[in-house]
Formats: sequence, C-alpha cells, structure tokens
Amino acid sequence: MADAATKLPVKKEKAHTSLRSGEWAPFEGLRQEIDRLFDDFHPFRWGFPSTRSVLGLQVPRMAQESWQVAPAMDVIEKDGEYEITAELPGLDENGVEVKVANHALTIRGEKKEEKEEHEKDYYLSERRYGSFQRSFQLPQGIDTDKIEASFAKGILTVKLPKTAEARQTEKKISVQAK
Repeated sequence: MADAATKLPVKKEKAHTSLRSGEWAPFEGLRQEIDRLFDDFHPFRWGFPSTRSVLGLQVPRMAQESWQVAPAMDVIEKDGEYEITAELPGLDENGVEVKVANHALTIRGEKKEEKEEHEKDYYLSERRYGSFQRSFQLPQGIDTDKIEASFAKGILTVKLPKTAEARQTEKKISVQAK
C-alpha cells in the first residue's frame, strides 16, 4: 500500500536584511587555523563543509552563528517548473519548514532524538539534536503563490511552477557547424 505524501505549508515572510559588513574580527585568522587543525581529525568529517584552500584560494567561511550543516539537495528544471528534492532521513513533516521571503526559498529542518534505558546494571541516556537551513535564490518567472511542498518517506519535494510568461519566453537556439 502506497503512503500518500503529506502536503507542507509554504510560508511567506516580509523582506528583511541584516548587514554584517564592517565588523572587525581580530582573531578570525587564528580561529580559521585552529578550525583547520581540528577538521583534519574530526570524527564526523563527512557532514561538514571543507575549509581548505583550493588552488591557493581560501574558501570563505560563514560566521559561526550562521554556520550549519545542510543535507544535499537536487534542483531540476523541467518544462513547466523547477523541482527541489532533499533526502531528510529521520525527520517527519513536523520537523520541516519551507518559507518564501525576499525572493528566496528557505528550507529548515530540526531533528530531536532522545533515548533512555534503565537496567539493573546501568543507566543509558542519549540525546541528539541537529538543525539545518538552506536557502535558494528564486529565478525570475516563478509563481510564488503556487509553490507546493510535500513530504513522503523521508523525501521533501518542493515544486516551483514557472509563470506563463516565463514559459513563453523560452527560445531554442540552433547550433551551426562551421
């Protein structure tokens, strides 16, 4: 028997910006070096973005308070829409939030897991918490009033329909050999 996908609400927020330019961080270089040292020995290295330099160029780091790990997401352009899919194992539809604000789509998720065992010889208590946030700048020609999000079997699917004008302005260009 197939499980029906659960529809998630897409919330709209008013635009707001926060400027962080001009902040002075005298120990930022030292912190980056220490972070690089610990990244080499981190047991959960698979989930964290790399901070190593690439071809001699330093990869920019996000501010500590906004740095979060996010699952990989696929973005596919189809004829009449864009589709974003994300694998979110262990989450349910109540732990996922989809918002549109400032012409950007933001997907947030939070997982809370607690486990306790009381036995004669021992007591075990484990807690795992984690959250992520991922934002996508929406291209021109998206009908934000018709965005749909659904969640089924750990897969989030967000459909971003194109407006009629955006579908009509597409033009195929022929490639000629010389």
